[in-house]
Amino acid sequence: MANLLAKKPLGMIMNEASETGEHSLKRALGATNLISLGIGAIIGTGIFVLTGAASAQYAGPAIVFSFILAAVGCVFAGLCYAEFASMIPVAGSAYTYGYATLGEIFAWIIGWDLILEYAFGAATVASGWSGYVLSLLQDIGIHIPPALAGTPGAQFVMYNGRWEALGRISRTLAAHGVDPASLPHQSGVFNLVAFLGIATVTAVLVIGIKESANFNSFIVVVKVCVLLVFLGLGINYILQHTSMATANWTPFLPPNQGEFGKYGWSGVVRAAGVIFFAYIGFDAVSTAAQEAKNPKRDMPIGILGSLVICTILYILVAGVLTGLVKYDTLNVPDPIAIGIDRTGVRWGSLLVKIGAICGLSSTMVVMLLGQSRVFFSMSRDGLLPRWASAIHTKFRTPYLSSIFVGVFVAIFASVIPISILGELVSIGTLLAFVIVCAGVWVIRRTDPDLPRSFRTPWVPFVPIMGMLIALLMMIGLPFDTWLRLIIWLIIGMVIYFTYGRYHSRVQMGSGGPKTPEPRPTPTMAD
Repeated sequence: MANLLAKKPLGMIMNEASETGEHSLKRALGATNLISLGIGAIIGTGIFVLTGAASAQYAGPAIVFSFILAAVGCVFAGLCYAEFASMIPVAGSAYTYGYATLGEIFAWIIGWDLILEYAFGAATVASGWSGYVLSLLQDIGIHIPPALAGTPGAQFVMYNGRWEALGRISRTLAAHGVDPASLPHQSGVFNLVAFLGIATVTAVLVIGIKESANFNSFIVVVKVCVLLVFLGLGINYILQHTSMATANWTPFLPPNQGEFGKYGWSGVVRAAGVIFFAYIGFDAVSTAAQEAKNPKRDMPIGILGSLVICTILYILVAGVLTGLVKYDTLNVPDPIAIGIDRTGVRWGSLLVKIGAICGLSSTMVVMLLGQSRVFFSMSRDGLLPRWASAIHTKFRTPYLSSIFVGVFVAIFASVIPISILGELVSIGTLLAFVIVCAGVWVIRRTDPDLPRSFRTPWVPFVPIMGMLIALLMMIGLPFDTWLRLIIWLIIGMVIYFTYGRYHSRVQMGSGGPKTPEPRPTPTMAD
């Protein structure tokens, strides 16, 4: 058992952080780039999709309270992340922090958990992104055959001269008294648009971290401007129709319907757990610590800055949206588009589609960036095959890891219908937060004199509150989500005990299981 709790020495971690040369990651990111990366991941699916669904199904207009609850939990966890990111400026995020403080078995659990969080999260985002792209293409007269527009079995119907996903158009058909069975049908076979989207993002990530950051920064500016326009139009309309907004906000906290999570305060808690998917951006910032120019100063700024900016935007957008549209009609893939349509602005729908495409594009960039960096760190430690830590001599990026992750995520997004991955990604993120908060508390007790450029205030109060709020939101998630997480972790344990434990650099250094010397040049064949 002692070997399972072997910790990665901080000296080894800091040596890795100080490495330079063609086989190390390139330090090219400043504080602005890091804040932009965080906003790129945080403002995406959560604000363009999940806000409406969580409001309609769980919290009503009190979704505002859900965002505040989730944000409070994020602040406690973010303060803990900021201390670790400034103290241990290497790739890997919570995986690396757990390795340094809690031991290898916990590091493996959180690393495997982060794979679930980022890879499947990116696949989910790609599916939503493809829906907005397909709709925009049809607006300009480009029609993709349904067989190449959806996952296997996805149903499309021809309505008003357009192929529409049945799940998206069903409410409109019902409102107009149209029987879907009377319309021409086709089924999806392969979501080509989602596949190409992931392939493009992967290519950008392989070319270079600075290029990826610049691409992300551009689309972040676009989508933030779109949200500001939505807020401006929505607030102006609400001020002119206060009675309508008052009716939509009443009751602000719908009474519970006798079931946990179905409105009432339990609904607020459940909605907070579901929308937590939206807040994983600042966690993704920490995975780029080894590519920050001055991580001790810039990482806390990037993590906490992106969190504050996005929390304010989320609360404002949720409040305006539920004021424009009655909450029980918002369980649709494009709630922001419905909200802006209510204002009567004709170009609003087009604007929202462009904003959503930009928003989801940057989310894919940051998620795939985080996933490849976690792979890189786990491979460097010997827990995954060596090819995953191979660095391109020109681009200075973990190119094999990026390509491997990109291929699998593109396939997932193209052929697998995923309906509950938002909840799965949320529970994975919350588990990461619990471990990071515990790690800060542990390392303050075991190594209180370690140099820290940023110190989490009020320890152990902040770490304890971070853990408690994360656990509260995990409890609010459905049982099926917990079951899938447990199955995923069991698969991870099998891989660890059959491969990772016997190739671990830390285990070999602590007298644990031995393995033959690896080949000098990592390749995909390794």
